[in-house]
Amino acid sequence: MNRIDNLTKPLAWLMAFLLAALVAGCGGSSGGGGSSVVSTPTVPVVSFTFPVDGATGIALNTSVTANFSESMQPSTITGVSFTLSQAATPVAGTVTYVGTTATFKPTSSLAAGLTYKATITTGVKDLAGNALAATKTWSFTAGSATDITPPTITSTLPADTATGVALNANINANFSEAMDAATINSTMFTLKQGTTNIQGAVTFVGTSAAFNPDADLAASTVYTATITTGVMDLAGNALATSKTWSFTTGTAVATGPAPVLLGKAAYFAVLAKTGVATVPTSVVTGNVGVSPAARTYLTGWSETYDVTDTYATSAQVVAPSKLYAADLVGGTTSADLGTAVLNMGTAYTDAAGRTATSAATTNVGSGTLTSLTLAPGVYEWGGAVTIPTDLTLSGSATDVWIFKVAGTLNMAAAKNVILIGGAQAKNVFWQTTGAVTIGANTHFEGIILGQTSITFGNLASIKGRLLSQTAVNLDATTVTQP
Repeated sequence: MNRIDNLTKPLAWLMAFLLAALVAGCGGSSGGGGSSVVSTPTVPVVSFTFPVDGATGIALNTSVTANFSESMQPSTITGVSFTLSQAATPVAGTVTYVGTTATFKPTSSLAAGLTYKATITTGVKDLAGNALAATKTWSFTAGSATDITPPTITSTLPADTATGVALNANINANFSEAMDAATINSTMFTLKQGTTNIQGAVTFVGTSAAFNPDADLAASTVYTATITTGVMDLAGNALATSKTWSFTTGTAVATGPAPVLLGKAAYFAVLAKTGVATVPTSVVTGNVGVSPAARTYLTGWSETYDVTDTYATSAQVVAPSKLYAADLVGGTTSADLGTAVLNMGTAYTDAAGRTATSAATTNVGSGTLTSLTLAPGVYEWGGAVTIPTDLTLSGSATDVWIFKVAGTLNMAAAKNVILIGGAQAKNVFWQTTGAVTIGANTHFEGIILGQTSITFGNLASIKGRLLSQTAVNLDATTVTQP
C-alpha cells in the first residue's frame, strides 16, 4: 500500500502523536542529523458504482455493485456493511466480493418504478485495516422490465489478428455492460499457444477484463485468447457465444505500461456526471455528455435540440459532434451514455490501480514538476501536483504515460505540456483524486480521469479528453479529442 508523507497534519494531532511516542518510550535515534517522517495511510474509496447515483430505468433483475480503489478485506464486506433498501425497508440479498468489486444480489426482483438506496459503511476495510473514510450511499430507480439481453464483447486489446504485440502485454476485453465479477476468472478467460495453456491471472473491473500472463510471451508466436459463455452480466445473462481472437507477438517487451481502456467513454471529448459548463465561446471537437444529470446541467452552450429530442447542437461544438444528457430520448449517441459513464469509472479505477514503474517514477519533484522531460511509465504522487513550467513527454507513438495524483493537479498559466518523439495524447492518462485546475492560456495534452472537478482557465486548450466524475468547467477553452 502507498504511504503518503504527511506534511500537513494539524498541530494538535502532531502533539498527540509525540506525547504517545514518549509514553511508549519510542525514543529517536541518538545519532546526529536523524529525523522521522510521520505518514498517514491511503484511505480506500468507492471509485464507482453500478447503477450510478441517480440512474433510472434499471432492470428489475439486476445486482448492485461497488468498485473500490484498492483490494479490500473480504471479511469486512458483508450484508451488514453493504445494504440495499427501499424507503425504510431493507431489501433481502446476498453480498459477495471478488477482486476489488463488491456485489449485492437481491433475493427477489426489484419493484417497478420504485427508488432504492445502496449503502456501504465505514465497516469495510482495506488489507492494511484502513476503513472507508465516510459511508457511501447512492440511489437509483427501477424501470419496468427485466434484462434478458446477453452481453457482448465490444473490443479487445490486442485486436484480432494484431501483430508485433509486446512480449509483456496483458490481454484485455471490454464488455458492453457491467458484468458479474465472480464469473470472470481463469477458467472463463484463457490464453493458449497452440494447445498449450498459458498460465496467468485474470482481473476484472466494471466492464473490462484483463489476462496477465505469469511470464513474458514468446517472440514471433501466435496466441489465441478465449472468453467463454460462462461469463455473465449482473442480471445473470450469459455471453451469447464464446469470443475467440488471435494475435502475433513481436520481438520486444513494451517500453511502458499498457494503455487505459476507455470503453464507450471514448465517444466523448467531455463527459461528466454532474454538469458541463462553458463561458462562451469554447470550441469542442468531439461529443459532450452529462449523466446522470439532466440537460439543464449543460450550461452556457446556447444549445438547440433536434426534433426527436435525442441530442442537442451548439455553435461551440464542432459538427457532427453533439451534446447529450441523461434526460434526452434514450440518452444515447451510438453508445449508451450510462455505459460511457460506467466505463469512465472503470478507466479511473484501472489507472488508479497501476503500479509505479520504479522508485524513480514515485514522487517525482516532490510533486512540483519544474522544467522536466519525462519518459514513458507509471508515475505516482501521494499528494498534490503542480506544474509551474512547461512539461515535456518524450517517447514513441506507442509509448504510454500514466500519472497517478492522490490530490489536486494544478498547472500554471501560459505553460504547455509538450509531446516529442512521436508521443500521442491518446496515450497519456492523468488520474486525479482532487480537483484539476489548468491555468489561462495553457495548453494541455492527455486524457484527464478526474474523481472531482476539472476546470480550464480562459483561452486554455487541450488535446485529449475531460472525463470527470463530478463537473467540467470551461472558459473559452478549446478541446480537441485525440
